[in-house]
Amino acid sequence: MLEMRPHCERCDTDLPPEAAGAFICSFECTYCAECADELDDLCPKCGGELTDRPTRSKANQLKGADMRDAQG
Repeated sequence: MLEMRPHCERCDTDLPPEAAGAFICSFECTYCAECADELDDLCPKCGGELTDRPTRSKANQLKGADMRDAQG
């Protein structure tokens, strides 16, 4: 399951799971849109591409184990 980190790792901006505007690399490092733009969409930790993080509705914000159990 995708880890939905709650803050930009560069400027600490809040990035709630249900909101658009978060960017992640393949290791799930998380940045706000402004920082991703300033970083030229490249993760400063791994050098990977930063892409739009999908949103997760509040109704689906179950903890990881709970969600796996719900899927059977």
